[in-house]
Amino acid sequence: MEIRKLTSEDAENYRALRHEALLKNPEAFSSSYEDEKGNEAEHYGQRLDNKSTYTFGAFDEDQLVGVVTLVPEGKVKLKHRANIFAMYVTSSQRSRGIGKELVKTAIQQAAELNSVEQIHLTVTSSNEPAKKLYASLGFKEYGVEKNAMRIEGTYYDEDLMVLFL
Repeated sequence: MEIRKLTSEDAENYRALRHEALLKNPEAFSSSYEDEKGNEAEHYGQRLDNKSTYTFGAFDEDQLVGVVTLVPEGKVKLKHRANIFAMYVTSSQRSRGIGKELVKTAIQQAAELNSVEQIHLTVTSSNEPAKKLYASLGFKEYGVEKNAMRIEGTYYDEDLMVLFL
């Protein structure tokens, strides 16, 4: 397995995996498939080439099987923070340590930025495997946002987690 930063060259593969994630695990993302289904590969290519974000992909041979995005804060008062978004591993590849390696890569990138002292993320409160993964890497829960998302009339809480570098 290879993990590397994605570029616009990976846009079509990223688009396919992103749409899969939004369809199969809608409760794990604030975006919905309906929000993004019209986005072409070029849209994702611009996102992947953005110099202020870092999207890493895990490849099994040439197949993109997992992704995570690290977004450092841009405002002067918040430059000591970064956020992890859009973490996903395709279901057939779970329980192989891919998610852990992706998050470790994002943490390493944050540490290399020097200004980042803490990494924040949110995780659906009912997603025990993801919460265990983040806790195993040192993330601590510091709050719960009740009814953070509503999908077809069902509310989902989100745990707020932080890792101090």
